[in-house]
Amino acid sequence: MNQLERTALVLAAAGVGAWLLTRARRQPDYDFRDKVVLIAGGSRGLGLVLARKLADQGAHLALFARDNAELERAAADVAHHGAQPLALTCDITNPQEVLQQVRQTEARFGRIDVLINNASIIGVGPEPVMTRQDFEQALANNFWGAFNMVEAVLPGMRRQQAGRIVNISSIGGKISVPHLLPYSVSKFALAGYSEGLRAELASDGILVSTIYPGLMRTGSPRHGLFKGQSQAEYAWFSISDSLPLLTISAEQAADDILDCCRRGEAEAILSLPAKVAVKLRALFPELAADVLALSNRLLPGPDGGSTEARPGRECTSSLSPSVLTMPTEMAAVQNNEISPAER
Repeated sequence: MNQLERTALVLAAAGVGAWLLTRARRQPDYDFRDKVVLIAGGSRGLGLVLARKLADQGAHLALFARDNAELERAAADVAHHGAQPLALTCDITNPQEVLQQVRQTEARFGRIDVLINNASIIGVGPEPVMTRQDFEQALANNFWGAFNMVEAVLPGMRRQQAGRIVNISSIGGKISVPHLLPYSVSKFALAGYSEGLRAELASDGILVSTIYPGLMRTGSPRHGLFKGQSQAEYAWFSISDSLPLLTISAEQAADDILDCCRRGEAEAILSLPAKVAVKLRALFPELAADVLALSNRLLPGPDGGSTEARPGRECTSSLSPSVLTMPTEMAAVQNNEISPAER
């Protein structure tokens, strides 16, 4: 055995040893009963489903969202699961407002044990119609909003020498998907921040988990912002969000997220298609780039489209809503994505 082979063997042994030590030190499953869980973006969609499941497990809940009417409906929904959540209107892009509402949460419950950063916006459209403002808006909500939440809860968690933070990124934070460029940029930023944060907070007893969901049937496309040929963009996006083999339910995603948090794991990629895509991207980057370029050619072009962003609910067509989007439409009703007046 030459020197190079001995060095490689020593490094491999060290790596296996470190992995075994990490596994041995992994904390036992976390019990959410009587824990105080703050969910940013908890009024609808995945956030509301997480709130229901946590309420079923005996957690005390605080729900942050911008829309007061949505929050009131969410609080009434969660009450049926045995919890009386603190529902606070909060613009997470405003650090002073975040700090004020976090302090109000701590005053109500005495502490915050778990933070789940779920609040997010998504913009859909080809690159030529996207502006600097689109990128700034995505970063303000999807990265800086999560940053503001973390900064506000960290002093209390450090005093406790305990806490868990769950940052929900996206498959778009692993693979930059065509027609989602500002969104992907913001989710890549959140992923980098979250992964680095885990290493830096471990010595304080705080575990950070980064979640990378693939397509989920939450009912959220109607709240996305669509540019270019907005009806065509909304059609492909909402249909993709409904396909059974490519998507997972919001309930399954919530279970997987809570399992990741409970076990204190570094990350979780949700759905088999998302896991396969990430593996293929890592193993065959050139092939993955070619596939993404081909996908982009199949999507609506910018010609004849508008630079104005329109919410999905204003971009309906004969294709969406339709039988092709029925799973997403049903999820929208179940998960407070549609107000009673709109049904």
